[in-house]
Amino acid sequence: MIPIRISREEKVEIIDRIKTYFDEERSEIIGDLAAEQLLDFIAGEMAPHIYNRAIFDARQLINDRFAQIEEDLYTLERPKKAR
Repeated sequence: MIPIRISREEKVEIIDRIKTYFDEERSEIIGDLAAEQLLDFIAGEMAPHIYNRAIFDARQLINDRFAQIEEDLYTLERPKKAR
């Protein structure tokens, strides 16, 4: 699987959010390195599951849309004249 690439700016923002979470929810102070390591671990462990679920959801959406298009096309058919 292709590794997830996030910009440095996005990574800094996520690291700040992790640190805030630990401070507000757990009353623990963690540094940038610990937050970055946690982010890397979670991304490595969770990314394939989240990605696969997104693909599953997209596949369902496309199948539903194609089914609707097929139904719409049948409604556009004209009746044939009997001979």
